[in-house]
Amino acid sequence: MPMEELLELKDPTVWIEFEKGLIDEAELEKRFFKDERPIDFEGLKSCMISGYSFLEGIEELLIALKEKNYEMHAFTNYPVWYEMIEEKLKISKYLSWTFCSCKNGKRKPDPEFYLEALRHLKVEPANCIFVDDRKKNVEAAKEVGINGLHFKSADLLLKDLCLLGLDISPDTSSP
Repeated sequence: MPMEELLELKDPTVWIEFEKGLIDEAELEKRFFKDERPIDFEGLKSCMISGYSFLEGIEELLIALKEKNYEMHAFTNYPVWYEMIEEKLKISKYLSWTFCSCKNGKRKPDPEFYLEALRHLKVEPANCIFVDDRKKNVEAAKEVGINGLHFKSADLLLKDLCLLGLDISPDTSSP
């Protein structure tokens, strides 16, 4: 089915409900299409899994940040299927899946989601850096005082992080 047709036939609210953890996978499968036609659910999941990969330069940047002991957390609008991403990419080697919409019941750009993260981490907004590929999510972070960076590429992100004062250079002090 072409993407345009899929978007036309898909229930407009069911994915958001799934992302927030308000419905389970069985309910998503039942309600995925407005007319409740059947869906190849396992095929959908398989297709999604095949698309999960690190963007160019990202894993290297995560390694560098981890080696410098920067604390990192996922802050994502994603359903329980984040576990499929974890299974394939093992992202938890670098960061914690702390702020997932399916666990917190909130989605970006809801300001309360950002404030909840700050309370949980017990940090001031100015001591956090939020990175996202969607400008509206970055703007929402900035509105609550968090340093927001609009992701475009790993190279640009590295430059932006360095401009904020992060030391990500390789550790050359070891013999």
